[in-house]
Amino acid sequence: MGDMSERFVVVPIDERDPLINTDSDTGSNYDGKNMVLFEEEMDSNPMVSSLLNKLVNYTNLTQGAQEYEEDEDDGHKKKAFRPNQMGTFMGVYLPCIQNTIGALLFLRLPWIVGTAGIMESLAMWLIGCLCTLLTAISMSAIATNGVVPAGGSYYMISRSLGPEFGGAVGLCSFLGTAFSSSMSILATIEVLLTYVWPQAAIFVSLQNNMRVYGTCCLTLMSLVVFVGLKYVNKLSLVFLASVILSVIAIYAGVIKTTFDPPDFPVCLLGNRTLQNHDFDKCLKIEIIDNVTVTTKLWSLFCSGPELNATCDEYFHVNEVNMLQGIPGLTSGVISDNMWEHYGPLGILLENKHLASIPATDKSKDTYSPYLVNDITTSFTLLLSIYFPSVTGIMAGANRSGDLRNAQKSIPIGTFWSIVVTSIIYVTFIVMFGACIEGVVLRDKFGDSVKGYLVIGTLCWPSPWAIIIGSLFSSCGSGLQNLTTAPRLLQAIARDGIIPFLQVFGHGKANGEPTWALLLTAGICEIGILFASLDAVAPILSMFSLMSYLFINLACAVQTLLRTPNWRPHFKYYHWTLSFLGMSMCLALMFIFSWSYAIIAMVFVGSIYKYIEYTGAKKEWGDGIRGLSLNAAHYALLSLEESPPHTKNWSPQLLVLLNLDSDLSVKHPRLLSLTTQLKAGKGLTIVGHVLKGNYLLKDTEARQAEKNVKLSMTAEHTKGFCHVVVSSNLRDGFSHLIQAAGLGGMKHNSVLMAWPRNWKQSNDGQSRQSLKNFIETVRETTAAHQALLVAKNVDSYPSNQDRLGEGTIDVWWVVHDGGMLMMLPFLLRQHKVWRKCKMRIFTVAQEDDNSIQMKKDVQMFLYQLRLDAEVEVVEMYDTEISTLTYEKTIQMEQRSQMLKEIQLLSTRRKREAQLSHHTKEKRFECHHHHEPNGNMALHDLFNMKPNQTNVRRMHTAVKLNELIVNKSQGTHLVLLNMPGPLKNRNEDANYMEFLEVLVEGLNRVLLIRGCGREVVTIYS
Repeated sequence: MGDMSERFVVVPIDERDPLINTDSDTGSNYDGKNMVLFEEEMDSNPMVSSLLNKLVNYTNLTQGAQEYEEDEDDGHKKKAFRPNQMGTFMGVYLPCIQNTIGALLFLRLPWIVGTAGIMESLAMWLIGCLCTLLTAISMSAIATNGVVPAGGSYYMISRSLGPEFGGAVGLCSFLGTAFSSSMSILATIEVLLTYVWPQAAIFVSLQNNMRVYGTCCLTLMSLVVFVGLKYVNKLSLVFLASVILSVIAIYAGVIKTTFDPPDFPVCLLGNRTLQNHDFDKCLKIEIIDNVTVTTKLWSLFCSGPELNATCDEYFHVNEVNMLQGIPGLTSGVISDNMWEHYGPLGILLENKHLASIPATDKSKDTYSPYLVNDITTSFTLLLSIYFPSVTGIMAGANRSGDLRNAQKSIPIGTFWSIVVTSIIYVTFIVMFGACIEGVVLRDKFGDSVKGYLVIGTLCWPSPWAIIIGSLFSSCGSGLQNLTTAPRLLQAIARDGIIPFLQVFGHGKANGEPTWALLLTAGICEIGILFASLDAVAPILSMFSLMSYLFINLACAVQTLLRTPNWRPHFKYYHWTLSFLGMSMCLALMFIFSWSYAIIAMVFVGSIYKYIEYTGAKKEWGDGIRGLSLNAAHYALLSLEESPPHTKNWSPQLLVLLNLDSDLSVKHPRLLSLTTQLKAGKGLTIVGHVLKGNYLLKDTEARQAEKNVKLSMTAEHTKGFCHVVVSSNLRDGFSHLIQAAGLGGMKHNSVLMAWPRNWKQSNDGQSRQSLKNFIETVRETTAAHQALLVAKNVDSYPSNQDRLGEGTIDVWWVVHDGGMLMMLPFLLRQHKVWRKCKMRIFTVAQEDDNSIQMKKDVQMFLYQLRLDAEVEVVEMYDTEISTLTYEKTIQMEQRSQMLKEIQLLSTRRKREAQLSHHTKEKRFECHHHHEPNGNMALHDLFNMKPNQTNVRRMHTAVKLNELIVNKSQGTHLVLLNMPGPLKNRNEDANYMEFLEVLVEGLNRVLLIRGCGREVVTIYS
């Protein structure tokens, strides 16, 4: 074949070629002159190169730090402000570490180990670690499935589960972070007033001191956060360094205990641990200069310092013992601390290995300086107090807007923080249990070791290393949370899904969340007023677990749906792991506190419903929408296309709307009637037909659909809108009747308004309207669909009206399958018609037994469980009145006149289409037909009425007289609608019969059944 490269040569187009027209629009915004073929696409679909350029230049704006520009005097240059762009260490790892290695590690972990034992403490760690690890896996999958801008956990949940869940859980995460800051501040004050500067106490009560100093500390921290994020980060490094030194000091102290245990004696009376504040020697008496004297301890249990003073019985019969508080790793104390020592409030802390003689009178134990439990302890309570120590994994994700690469930093920083903190917690649990005496571990505030921090007695070289470390770790954790919470709230506010929070989306010129910081400080103050770490910890646990639960749910939903957009870079996830994490979070919520769990769920549910009804509508492609689509797909596949059982039948409506020239709904009360019939139940499709070509009318169709949806919203009509563009209206309505719906979810009833002004003979549009109406009646009958025609629909009540005492009258002339019985029942379920009573009129002929008919109808209604008043109206054969003849003659004359007009119109159109050379022939033809036209006009005024039409008119007139007589003042009349005549030439006569039938009535609903039973007497 030869070398292809020699045959085909690509010749570039020279833009300067004079054969090329260069007068085209120079402002074209598409890229590449050799892509002219795609020029029309460029406005909506950019070139790939342009798209890639935008992605490369994408800026992940930090939450609370936007770019802004300010003019300079010289040259008016603009100076851009760049936000902090932090890496994995500063942005994720450090905040997670500081929130995990915090107050609970230094202040509560030794107490938890001493009370729960090493084994159950490890079980607590395992539960917390497993829960956070599973959540971190789910969070990493979501975080790596696209750019994570400001909002962190809120952004992940809202974009995965929708704005309702996102807003509700985002607020939970915000409150949890705010209460975490409260707990850190309380821990700071506890360390300060208990171990650093006890003399600073203003009140006798520790709780009141914590409230006052906690408020001052909160104010100072808020000022630091207000100044800027960079100062928080600088302080974080200092605080982290002190925490690391504290951890190293503990490890060093543990190693030192193997060869040189510290001397921290603990005084016990019998086997009861004593508070070592008011005595310096663990002795009852001592000999000084050969004189036996009593000690300060004696004075605490006896009436005086004399040897013959009256003493407490237990003090008298038991000896004083001294134990080393920290016997060391090789002491074997680990066996005593292996298992739990739970107890109720007020129980004495005892060493079971020491001898003790019980006293007969235990009433004085309350007033003696014994160590006791300050709360009732149990595994679940201690787990709820311990759990906040592992909730720091969200600290990095919540600052996603401040990260340089959130997709990379969040998984790496979070997992490394979990690994490091897990190693620290596991080793500390084992080391505390192996080195420290059990009664000292259970001494929460160090009262047995002269008020020292319990863990401080273990560290080396000085207890102050731990005291300063715990103080700084608490401060650092509080600052981190006080920085994170306002940014989380700001992200929620800026999305606009909760209207009353939008004010908190504003901030300083650089976007720092000032208003959100004020609200966060106010919520932190509420936590500080609790003045107890043990009271705030369960609240924090509940909010954190709620956030974890929905993060796992979001990952599980996205994984199960397998949406094309679910492509995380993080591959080590599975929906079973997310489901397990979600189940663990839900179980832990109820284990910690079932009452708190219910309150949290009610809170989330309330926020969810508030956002659903009043919040801004957001289309974020969330997983809940995908889940709904999958569920709908499954339901449609499982729903048989065959008609439902009679017991399951309900009207599934196709509402045929008319729009005026400016595409506004002509009869909005038709939608009101739809709402009152359906009350949001079942299927409702609101349809409209535009005449024309879809390619030319697509914009108009979208506007029409928008207007219809607005009217549906205004009338509270829940359903779908379907606007069809067709070359003629008749085909459009036919297509809607045939094709609306999907699978087994199709309409079975059609609702439409009575055609107005159909009698205007000179109006072609009115004649077309008449034809469309009657053909719609025929097509619904052929499709076995019910038809509801509302006469005078604009006089129907709106959804805001409340009809007073009155009736809904049903004129049951022929059996239509029960539609006439069902519709009044459905209407009366709505508050508009609730006070109306139902009356049923049935017509008896001459041969019928009226009394028996009434009884039969009453029994039928009883079996249908319907409450209605029954009346049988007798309509015997009578002579046809002159009025009936006159109406019939007028009807037929008008019908004949319409035919003549139509023939004349058709003839003229045909003549106009003839060519010029046939003018004579057309003239002769015209004069040839004219005498026949005059003859037809002459016969029009001398014609005799058709006897069948006379009888039909007679029925309409007589029945109308009965209805007007009985139902003139009723709120609504429901009436069987006669079927159209088989002869299509008599369509106008059919409309005349219907007009006469409902003449003189205000609101009438004409009903044709669907050809099957829709009510049943069986359960």
